[in-house]
Parts: sequence; C-alpha cells; structure tokens
Amino acid sequence: MNQELRIMNKKKNLITIIHDSLFMIRKSRGFTLIELLVAIIIIGLLAGLLTANFVGVRQRTRDGVRKSDLGQIRSALEFYRSDSGLYPVVVGGDPGDFPNTCDDPTNPFTDSAGAVIYMREIPCDPLNTGDYVYTYAVGGGGATYSIVSCLENVNDSQKDPSNDALCTGGTTNWSFTVNNP
Repeated sequence: MNQELRIMNKKKNLITIIHDSLFMIRKSRGFTLIELLVAIIIIGLLAGLLTANFVGVRQRTRDGVRKSDLGQIRSALEFYRSDSGLYPVVVGGDPGDFPNTCDDPTNPFTDSAGAVIYMREIPCDPLNTGDYVYTYAVGGGGATYSIVSCLENVNDSQKDPSNDALCTGGTTNWSFTVNNP
C-alpha cells in the first residue's frame, strides 16, 4: 500500500508539473504594449546619443587632417624659403609661385625654374566646400605668410584666439592659422 501511495504521489506531482508548465505557457503570450514602447524608447535614446558622438568624432578627425595638411604645407614653404630666401606668392607673381589649386598633380609646388619639387600635390581641405578651404596669403614681398583653415570643432584647444574673417565663427566653425616661424 505504501508503494501504491508513492506511485500515486509521483503521478500527481508529474501531473502538477505538466499542468503548471502548460498553464505558464498559456499565460505568457508575449510582451505588453507598454513594455515594447519602453524598449523602443530606450533603444532610440541610445541610438541618438551614439549618433551625436560619432558626428563629433568625424569633425575632430577632419580637423586633425586639416592641421596635418597645414603642417606639411608649412614644411614645404620653409624648404622653399631656405632655397630662395623668400616665401612664394600665389600663382602668377614673384619671387616664386605657390599653386592656387589643390590635389592637382599637373600643378605641383616647385621652384621658379621647376627643377625642385617641394610638394607634388597641395592637399585639399577634407570638405573642400564653402568656408572649408585652405587660404594662403603672403606678405612683406615674400617675407611672411599665413595659411588659414576653418575648423568644425569650435571647442578645439588650438583654434585662433580671435576668429578670422574667412570663417563664419560662432557655433559653426572657427579659424586655425599657421604663420611663418
């Protein structure tokens, strides 16, 4: 009789487990509308924050490229000055010509005779539109120069103390100038 009771209890427990499992399946039919909305809102907020962060990274990267380009142009200008004694003026003037177009392999930065190539291609601004171009100006008959570029990150620690007139300034961009040393 004890054995029969044990078998009946095992069967009853098994039936209870099966019943509870089926009951749980019947009760859980999916997520509620509120749970879905909360999940969608959280995903949307995270996506918005990440997208804003990626935009800032891209701007800072382009600003880094601008600074690097101006440094390369500065080096080429210094080599030119060490050979000729003065900095070049924009194409068509004296004491030498500095190309007024960027990324043009047919118009390298050379000495006046074209014998020494200081820079094969003058680099362009990464955006190369509107305010985002490199502006070269020579002064003092070739004794000084400045190259201005507009930065996208207005919080850049290396921006000019006062914004150049070439850049719109404020919250959109700010100038970065490289002068002769």
